[in-house]
Amino acid sequence: MSGREEAQVSKSSLSSAVRKENGIRTSPSSDALINLDHGDPTMFEPYWRMMGDQCTLVISASQSLSYFAGTKSLCWFLQPELEEEIRRLHRVAGNAAAEDAHMVVGTGSTQLIQAALYALSSPDAPEPTSVVSAAPYYSCYPEITGFLRSGLYEWAGDSQSFEKDGACIEFVTSPNNPDGAIRDGIVKAGQAKLVHDLAYYWPHYTPITAPADHDIMLFTVSKCSGHAGSRIGWALVKDIDVARKMMKFIQISTIGVSKESQLRAAKILAAITDSCKYSDSNNFFKYSHNLMEKKWKKLRQVVGRDGSFSVPEYPQGRCLFTGELTETYPAYAWMKCNKNVEDFETFLREQKIIGRGGSRFGSDPMYVRLSMMGREEDFDIFLERLLAIQEAGNGDLHR
Repeated sequence: MSGREEAQVSKSSLSSAVRKENGIRTSPSSDALINLDHGDPTMFEPYWRMMGDQCTLVISASQSLSYFAGTKSLCWFLQPELEEEIRRLHRVAGNAAAEDAHMVVGTGSTQLIQAALYALSSPDAPEPTSVVSAAPYYSCYPEITGFLRSGLYEWAGDSQSFEKDGACIEFVTSPNNPDGAIRDGIVKAGQAKLVHDLAYYWPHYTPITAPADHDIMLFTVSKCSGHAGSRIGWALVKDIDVARKMMKFIQISTIGVSKESQLRAAKILAAITDSCKYSDSNNFFKYSHNLMEKKWKKLRQVVGRDGSFSVPEYPQGRCLFTGELTETYPAYAWMKCNKNVEDFETFLREQKIIGRGGSRFGSDPMYVRLSMMGREEDFDIFLERLLAIQEAGNGDLHR
């Protein structure tokens, strides 16, 4: 389909999104702020409602009193049920070589990022270890690195311009947050200790082209199943000493991880793995992939109407999980404003759309990250407003 044909399709199919009364264009269907700043994965709610009580978990008052999980795992606070279901899910999804890795559970991946920084830094180093990531990088890396004002490590910015001698820690987010790109390390081999943040390396976001097999790999329930409120993440770690140091950080900071959250996560991940035997919408990854595909197609229809905005194009890949050639549908839209606007985030906020500006990611303020993981009704209002911006000035965003 040509760009002109796509624009015609979008105009006819999406013009109804902006209401008209007596032939006069009115405001979008809600005057409320549409917050697409956070990666809050509420889009998964309909699937889990459809599952009914399959993941209901009853915990009696006599359970989970001890600090200890009674596990044979290296990680003494890791519930054996959760470890089993994580390894089973990775086998089925094919996205990580998990069988021989040491597993460390954390209160979300944020705690595991901190634990990795602690584990990879040397207390005997003459100066703090530099922490870098390639721009546009996850906006919270600088904040997480600097929050404790640790003397062990410090944020050093974009790995693409990092020239300092000595060891460093490099975060490699793949698919990348915010732009969805598949990433490799940038800093020369032997100098950087790599931490692979693979929160979005699941079949509903991107083709699984090979099992990830890195020294430290971070995952989180929030972006896998959508259960962000349970605050469960896990690390797959090859080096036993690094795994022990990560455990030590979690032991000192929170004395382990909530057993109730772990048991709930185990139940949910088991349901996801079990659903993979189905070929219809009962299959969680298929359901979620279809949902992301639908959203991205609607967004591209609106963006394709004129040259005001643009979003990245992504290559297809053969997915080991589906066995098919599939497209990438990232959890965020990394949108660029192609008109004369000083700050795209500020401009969108004036239109009651909240996104996260490019400068937070070490990038240009003409970019904004917009979450694709929210509820569909909010996403549709966002599209209405984007369409209204285009049509109000024929795409002219000069201020």
